[in-house]
Amino acid sequence: MDAVDVSEHYEVTTADDTPSLLSIIIDTNPRAWAALADVLPLSRALASILVFANAHLAFSNANQVAVIAAHLDRATWLYPTPPSKSSPIKDASGDTPMQDAAPSQPYASSANKFPQFAQIESEVLAAARKLADGTTEADLNATTTQLSGALTLALCHINKAAQALCTPTTNLEDSHKANAANTPPTLRGRILVISVSDSEPSQYISTMNAVFAAAHSKVAIDTLSLSGDPTFLQQACFNTNGTFIAAEHPRGLLTYLMFGLIADTEARESLIAPTHDTVDFRAACFCHGRVVDTGFVCSVCLSIFCDLPDNAECLTCGTKLSLGNYGAKPAVVPRRKKKKRRIVNGTLREETGSATGTPRP
Repeated sequence: MDAVDVSEHYEVTTADDTPSLLSIIIDTNPRAWAALADVLPLSRALASILVFANAHLAFSNANQVAVIAAHLDRATWLYPTPPSKSSPIKDASGDTPMQDAAPSQPYASSANKFPQFAQIESEVLAAARKLADGTTEADLNATTTQLSGALTLALCHINKAAQALCTPTTNLEDSHKANAANTPPTLRGRILVISVSDSEPSQYISTMNAVFAAAHSKVAIDTLSLSGDPTFLQQACFNTNGTFIAAEHPRGLLTYLMFGLIADTEARESLIAPTHDTVDFRAACFCHGRVVDTGFVCSVCLSIFCDLPDNAECLTCGTKLSLGNYGAKPAVVPRRKKKKRRIVNGTLREETGSATGTPRP
């Protein structure tokens, strides 16, 4: 039959889209949002973030989204809702009886809204309202947010999602190693931070540890700064090939999100992403937690100190620091005088110190 059939035979192959997981970290500092209340209330900001999250999900059915709140004293999930931590009831023999899963919380559905969009909107708003109600006056004494904890939660969630799509012994690092062999990764993860406060120097170590872990796992960290000076987030975007945007007009939050941060890491290879002119590479000292321009660095553990420690010993590892000739004035070397030249018979000659000239043949 092949000799009779002259039509071209070809194989039709389909390539599935690589899932993209977007983890959104919202800085929920009450003092910072109170200062932005006249320009951008928190309720309007959440509405813009939900539109952005739904747009990410609309690109592909395989895309996923997670929302985390970096609060004053903790980092908590807004979506997906974590399971309850109630202790199981055991019988007399010590066994735990099997129970059905708890029913999901009902949400207002509409014929004009995609069910998944309605579910995300309902759970995020409910969790944000619960977080606001649980904030006490004692919590307001803190002026910074737990950004490092939120970054850790996002990285753990991305790694867990990658393991769910791979074999039981594969993690996110193995997935990117497979990508080096011209094999598409199982998951593309990235983190978006909506920042409204300054970087806390006391969280420098934990924040940079999370940043280096993200860079090792090839997880990009993007930042949209609505107010404040997030120094450490600038370094995070630089080290992970992310995008840092300092919003001059916070009222246009949705515009910044849709036009500057909607593209994932794969799409950015074909686009021109927004760039930041300057990056603040200053670090925080380990002794007082102050951001310094110059300081002392331990050659063993790379700890940074703003002042010379007592007895010249590292406060982290105890190594004796060798300062050399630190503080000594530099030696002044006199400048060597050049020999003068004079004109003899129309030619230049060096000053030799002799009364008579050089004999000529």
